[in-house]
Amino acid sequence: MGYRESDDSDAEKQEHPIPTQGIGCFKERLKSAFAGRSLRSFSRDCGLSEATLRSYLQGDTYPTLDRLEQIAAAAKADSMWLAFGTSASAPADEDDPYAYIPLYDARCSAGSGSWNERSRVLVHLSFTRYSLRKKGLTPSELACLRVDGDSMLGLLDDGDTVMIDQRRNTLEGEGVYVVMLDDHLYAKRLQRQFDGSVLIISHNKEYKELTVPRDRLAELQIIGRVVWAGGWMV
Repeated sequence: MGYRESDDSDAEKQEHPIPTQGIGCFKERLKSAFAGRSLRSFSRDCGLSEATLRSYLQGDTYPTLDRLEQIAAAAKADSMWLAFGTSASAPADEDDPYAYIPLYDARCSAGSGSWNERSRVLVHLSFTRYSLRKKGLTPSELACLRVDGDSMLGLLDDGDTVMIDQRRNTLEGEGVYVVMLDDHLYAKRLQRQFDGSVLIISHNKEYKELTVPRDRLAELQIIGRVVWAGGWMV
């Protein structure tokens, strides 16, 4: 991402995505988004000048929508929370009957690091805390992803959303898991064999089953078990 030395146009455009009543809190959320990083480092990451960011922090000017997205991407934060404080990125309110689970733009992941290191939170999906608790799920350990491709057609369609429990990142028994293979994420059914190997099964019979030998199981990275799925019926 390029680095721009100046950003004087902010004050002139006055394109503020943040309602007046939320401006004061925006400064505090922006500070927390820095997460201990220096202004210079954050400036390089988001492609905005230090002077611009300083102006935002002081409340002199406010970001336009495109710049808000740049800041959110660099902070790996939800832009809706950054602007309005209305998402799970804010401190959890245990009195709220709903938990807000992040939906990541992570159909695939390339490069080193954790699977969601380069992913962006698109939105947060609300689930009742009661329903999650009934299934033994902890909101902070959950994440949602979108299914890519037709290998699970008939069970999960292309574009469907799945929720994974990231605590369940080892094979506990036959089930559908999100796994990483060759730096890509896939939702697949896993089945342990008697010889210790693991069978990777696609619901779509046009795809062949894959076997991961016992001595290569370390190469199979399980991100989490799929605990919920949803998609359009039309």
